[in-house]
Order: sequence, then structure tokens, then C-alpha cells
Amino acid sequence: MSLRLVAALLLCAPLLAAAQAYPAKPVRVVVPLAAGGTGDTLARAVAEEMAKILGQPFIVENRPGSGGIIGTEQVAKSPADGYTLLSVSPSHVINPVLRGKTYDPLRDFEPITVIANTHQLIVGHPAVPASTVKELVVYAKRHPGKLNYGSAGSGSATHLNMELFKSMTGTFIVHIPYRGSTQSRQDLLAGEVQLSVDGLLPTLPHIRVGKLKAFGLTSSRRSKVAPEIPTLAEAGVTGYASDTWYALAAPAGTPQGVIAALHGAAVKAINTPPVRDRLEKQGAELVGGTPADFRKLLETELALWTRVVKDTGAKVD
Repeated sequence: MSLRLVAALLLCAPLLAAAQAYPAKPVRVVVPLAAGGTGDTLARAVAEEMAKILGQPFIVENRPGSGGIIGTEQVAKSPADGYTLLSVSPSHVINPVLRGKTYDPLRDFEPITVIANTHQLIVGHPAVPASTVKELVVYAKRHPGKLNYGSAGSGSATHLNMELFKSMTGTFIVHIPYRGSTQSRQDLLAGEVQLSVDGLLPTLPHIRVGKLKAFGLTSSRRSKVAPEIPTLAEAGVTGYASDTWYALAAPAGTPQGVIAALHGAAVKAINTPPVRDRLEKQGAELVGGTPADFRKLLETELALWTRVVKDTGAKVD
């Protein structure tokens, strides 16, 4: 054995030992958005099962603010040791494009896995004088600026999904940003705002009792839990497609052995029958792909939202 190879093995030994011992203490999972949203629900369900698999507590912490930037920056600056993870969604790549780079979604993080895809949709208060997407577009064009919509915050997927809708339909609907989808939903139910882009899971009970109107899903396909709700493309906005995904990432430089352990635990967790059944009943479509799959998704999403922000002129409100 050459001296160079011996030296290399000696240098790698501590890293391999650390990966094999991982985790040796509790793991923190930062959700950079408010509690109660879809991402928070998914993160908690998966983290709870990962804790059982890896034998250490996985503590979920909400760090909302600036559309997700505060929590994301905090994780980017955390030690790359696998003990601080980030729950990510499309806002992870939207924020650097919309607000100017304070972090790089590709270079500053190690992808672990996409947990699931979910559905967002445009919903309205019953008082909105339209029942279909086509009627909504006609009304919005005849009354520019009269309608408003709530989002989970500037830079969130709920914000950019509506801006894309406005751009594709030639409508002007006023943006009212909130600090999380829960606050936006409460004001929509109260009639304080007229429209919103929100998750299907938390709005479906209100839709089914007539407290909210469903106009169309932003995603490229219908949901298995509410197949009666069309996609926006099916409802008349030809070519509209914006899928919503939730995933796990770690700070850049986290050892690949640790990433492998986290990926294996996460995939096992989402395929555990109680977790799988719980998430599927909530409308999640489970994924569990490889870190390489997740990186490819990030690259695709970054290109998409760069184009959308440029084309729509979207900005932080």
C-alpha cells in the first residue's frame, strides 16, 4: 500500500467514524415558514418517524420571516454536521430570484430527498362574483384592481403562483402578503380578502361545506383526494403548471455518509405504513427520490422561477 493511500485513509478515518456514529445527539429540523401549513405538517410527520429509525430526537422548529429567508439563512450558516436540517419548498428557489441572493439554493445546501408533492389551488370567498376560472378572468379584466388575494408571504410559492396566473390571463389582482398561509386563510374565510392561493389539504374542508370556492389547482395534475377540482390548465389557462413539492436539505459540506443516512431514514419513514397513510389521506403524493433527483429538480425550478419573475415583473410587497 502506498504512503499516499495510507495518508488518505488516515485523513478520511475521522469522517467515516463520524458518519457511522451519526446521529449521536438530537437533530434540529428548521421549517422556515409559520406553523400549521402543509410543509410544517409533512416535516413533523416525517421527522417523528426518522427519530424512531435513527434513535435520536428530531426536533422541528418554525423560523418564519421574510418569506422563508430567515430560517433558510440560519441553516445555511449552521455547522455542516447533519444536526441542523432544512425543510424546503419552492420558495427555497424563488426567494433568491425575487429578493436578490442572500443564499444560493444549489451551492449552499446538500439535497437529501423530496418528501412529497402536494397541490395548491386558487380559492375564493363565496361573495366573489364568479364560480369558474373563466368567469373569474372575465370579472377581473372588467374590474382591474378590485379583487385582491392573500398569500403566505412575498416570495412564497402561493405568491408566485398567482403572479403567474395574472400574467397568463392578463389580469390585475392586488397582492396582500401574510406571514404564513394560516393567517391568509383566516382572513379569506372572514371575507377580509377575496381570493387566495393555498394548499388543498387545509382548504378542502371549507370548500366542501361551501365556505370557500375552488377555482382550480395550480399543479399539472388533479388530486386523488379531490378529483372533482380541475387544474387551472383544464379550467382554461392553457399551459399553466406549477407543482408544489416539499423536501429536506442540509448545509453544504455535510459528509456524504451523513447525507446517505438521512436519505435512507427519510425514505424509510415516508414508506412506513402509518406515515404513508397519514400523508396520503392529507393529499400528499409521496416521492422519496435520491439526492441527485432532488438536485435536478432544484436546477429545473431555479430556471422556471427566474423566467417567471422576469416575465411577470413580480416584486416583494
